[in-house]
Amino acid sequence: MRHVYISSFLLLSALLMAGESFSHDDSPVLEGPYLGQNPPGLEPEVFAPGIVSIASWGDAGRFSPDMDEFHVLRWGRENNQRVTESVTFKRMDNRWHEVAVPGRDGVPFFSPDGKTLHFGKRYKERTKDGWSEMKSLGSPYEEIRIMSLTASENGTYVFDEVGTGGDGIIRYSRLVDGKREEPKPFGKEINTGTWNAHPFIAPDESYIMWDGDRENGYGSSDLYISFRKPDGSWGEAINLGDKVNTDAEEGGPQITPDGKYLFFNRVVTRKSGATDSDLYWVDARIIEGLRPRQ
Repeated sequence: MRHVYISSFLLLSALLMAGESFSHDDSPVLEGPYLGQNPPGLEPEVFAPGIVSIASWGDAGRFSPDMDEFHVLRWGRENNQRVTESVTFKRMDNRWHEVAVPGRDGVPFFSPDGKTLHFGKRYKERTKDGWSEMKSLGSPYEEIRIMSLTASENGTYVFDEVGTGGDGIIRYSRLVDGKREEPKPFGKEINTGTWNAHPFIAPDESYIMWDGDRENGYGSSDLYISFRKPDGSWGEAINLGDKVNTDAEEGGPQITPDGKYLFFNRVVTRKSGATDSDLYWVDARIIEGLRPRQ
């Protein structure tokens, strides 16, 4: 498959407006929201099969706050080595164009205001010319093996840690009077079981989602959610149920910026040892059905 490599989305925009198209010759025309896909209901469906979710590759993806960009990270193995590929789908004049992004190993998390791209312990800030160079969050974040960091509208960070044998924990750090608090671990409501990772905090901090392995789960990692109580504490973890979780490995939950859909990954290991990993989406109302009555 032929890819066009560019170093800047600004260059892409300029070329597209000049009449150049970077869609593959044999690629389907993608128009409308959500890469032209028909939205799912309350049963999860593979997102954009053959376009985003590609056989023999693992896939993770995330929309930008304006829903006009969809960033994808693909991973696989070649010659027993892990290889990755980063791709961005960008909507121009209601049509989506695919562009490879060399040198980017990860899917950025956009701050809710769209001004910051978080890559774990590193980040980029929006400038008048595009994005800044990669910056570091500094200490103590540099000393923590962060896989995924998300942020709320109030600037609260929620992030995980690569542990040893599944003992990593999920932490948070609030922004209080313009100053960043030292990271603190969540309580047992969230940090129970093993392999707790890939958190997502709602923009208004009304809930947190993550994946983890617990005795009462469906097998391997499941998706969980904790809702914030009126007193500011966090409620007991709720398993998202058998419509989402299976005996496979579910992970990486996130809600689209418009609040309509839940995206997550499902990894299935075959008897041969091979794995299939697809990106799924489902109507976000499935979450509202789990919210406890106050």
